[in-house]
Amino acid sequence: MTTARAIGRSLRIYYPPGRAAALDDFHRRFLGPGDLAFDIGAHVGDRTASFRRIGARVVAVEPQPRLARLMRLLFGRDPGVARVAALVGAAPGEAVLRLNTANPTVATASTDFIAAADGAPGWEDQAWDTEIALPVTTLDALIAAHGVPDFVKIDVEGYEAVALAGLSAAPRTLSFEFTTIQRGVALDCLDRLTALGYRAFNACLGESMEFAHAAPVDAAAMAGWITALPVEANSGDVYAVTEPARARR
Repeated sequence: MTTARAIGRSLRIYYPPGRAAALDDFHRRFLGPGDLAFDIGAHVGDRTASFRRIGARVVAVEPQPRLARLMRLLFGRDPGVARVAALVGAAPGEAVLRLNTANPTVATASTDFIAAADGAPGWEDQAWDTEIALPVTTLDALIAAHGVPDFVKIDVEGYEAVALAGLSAAPRTLSFEFTTIQRGVALDCLDRLTALGYRAFNACLGESMEFAHAAPVDAAAMAGWITALPVEANSGDVYAVTEPARARR
């Protein structure tokens, strides 16, 4: 499959008819008009589009060159979206991004992620066939340039803990993706967020946009829940808040 066809498939997956309203309703738990969101790993921009429909300003970070061009086409004339074509890591510099031509959703800067996917159920036939050296920024650097966000979404395929290592103070709300092939990365993220001061957590499986817990839980309970998930659960997102009431609205 060509990269263009693969991106077209991603657009169909992430912009299906009727999804926008549910996505917006979910994100209103964390964002309102005039707030600032960071979309780390913006991919085809469905989260950025949702944040903008809510009225939030967005810093959209997408390192893949073809997807960065797509983000320019989608949001290049929107003054409420600042686009950054870089990886997000622990320190400024440069890193290698491994590209999956047939499935650009899972491009990664983590060789451990690629090793964990090898032979894992649900990850059959995935191949990272190209690599490119790209600049690395940090969450702290993005905050210095754009301001303190009200919500940070991180989806960087196994590089989440590395990205969080470049954050020194807790934004109000933050989410990170986890996978059942790399549960240790999720536990490292929970440890980092606890050190930053987060105390309340919830999670969604896949693209459900439905919380798995009726009320926020602590980091230990979230770690236990992730550890106990069947491998078939595949992936999800953990939401951490500094104001627990915001996760219950």
